[in-house]
Amino acid sequence: MGNNSIPKTMKALVLPEPGKFEVREVAVPEPADGEVLCRIRAVAICGSDPEIIRGDLAGFWPPFYPFIPGHEWAGEVVALGKGVHTFKVGDRVAGQAHKGCGYCRRCMEGSYNICENYGKPETGHRHYGFTHNGAYAQFNAYSIRSLTLLPSHISFKEGALVDTSGVVMHGMELTGITAGGTVVVIGPGPIGLIAMRMAKALGASKVIAVGRRDRLKVAKELCADEAVDFEKTNPIEAVKALTNGLGADEVFECSGAAGTMLQAVYMVRRGGKVGLLGVPEGKVADPIPTRYVVSNEISIYGSKANPNVSPKIVNLVATGNLKLKDLVSHTFPLEQFAEALDTFVSRKGCALKVVLEPNGKE
Repeated sequence: MGNNSIPKTMKALVLPEPGKFEVREVAVPEPADGEVLCRIRAVAICGSDPEIIRGDLAGFWPPFYPFIPGHEWAGEVVALGKGVHTFKVGDRVAGQAHKGCGYCRRCMEGSYNICENYGKPETGHRHYGFTHNGAYAQFNAYSIRSLTLLPSHISFKEGALVDTSGVVMHGMELTGITAGGTVVVIGPGPIGLIAMRMAKALGASKVIAVGRRDRLKVAKELCADEAVDFEKTNPIEAVKALTNGLGADEVFECSGAAGTMLQAVYMVRRGGKVGLLGVPEGKVADPIPTRYVVSNEISIYGSKANPNVSPKIVNLVATGNLKLKDLVSHTFPLEQFAEALDTFVSRKGCALKVVLEPNGKE
């Protein structure tokens, strides 16, 4: 159960109220039944974290203060709660944010990411870093349902991107990828870059990136076959020109920007599919050209989080079929979170994934 090397207190990034954060000393949590205590070795800043830190959704994300955010992480098991038999102390693990209640209809179907008891901790539901304390800390307790074993040759920094990559894979499993087909990715940020590589890993032959400036340049250097700069050309016309006037087999919207879903609809071929991976702000509400969608049998898939895919991501990374290491552009200790957050939000030094290491470098 216990481990003498585990301290009573730890450093954690705490939100004392909306719009404020500070690194402070707090108690190390105890693992409950079916949980393990993990030492957090790497945690990546996600695009949703600044929104939570600003307090834009205070009362929902997070539902209480003080609160510890963070959900894209990897680390090692240091203590076991009661009833844990599938993990042992010393195991290296990658985490995911969602743990459903386990018994509602959605959970029974495997869609625990849309658990019908979302936000009700008394049911066993957890959304780590959103409704339940998360990974911007030296330690945290997690349900074994939210952990995937990580091979020793995958670094903790890469492991912190398993959650991010799973968001992409889940969306692509919903839409499907046409073997030998053409995929368009709108928004060459971290999710978009992973989407480009994932599409190739799943069988696409050609990937077209739509974006602008430094990130579009990075996409062309790292993974895209073609790059469309929407500041210099009409992106819909450019995609049609690159696909012999037919459109792409699948288009993945990864930016969450206004107007891009509409562009995606016009970029796909007849019978094509659109996957929505980017999370738009609440005020974004793109119109859908219903007659065009119906007439051309275009499918649009909403996609949330990363259920049931983490082991697949780990296998892809472990075998070299999905490269993540070069997407980690910056690392910081937890004490420098303010600088890390500014680097991420301001995209300093062409920042892609910015990773915190709460317990020191690997």
